[in-house]
Amino acid sequence: MDREIQKYYEGQFSMMATQGWADLMEDLQKFRTSINELSTVVDEQSLFFRKGQLDVLDLVLSRKQACEKAYEEIQDATDI
Repeated sequence: MDREIQKYYEGQFSMMATQGWADLMEDLQKFRTSINELSTVVDEQSLFFRKGQLDVLDLVLSRKQACEKAYEEIQDATDI
């Protein structure tokens, strides 16, 4: 594995191992739950805005799993 890529992932995993990251994920999950309520959507524009908010939250909330998967795939590819 390229040293620069490995350093990048080590930094990501180091960040995600902190209490601050865990607190952020907890807060974002609560926020996601609160905005996932459709009863407050009044029109198509607000529905699409809400969908965008959820897409961004899902992207951040799944960041750790995405990094882990990508890292494993890179390791597997370099082990061949």
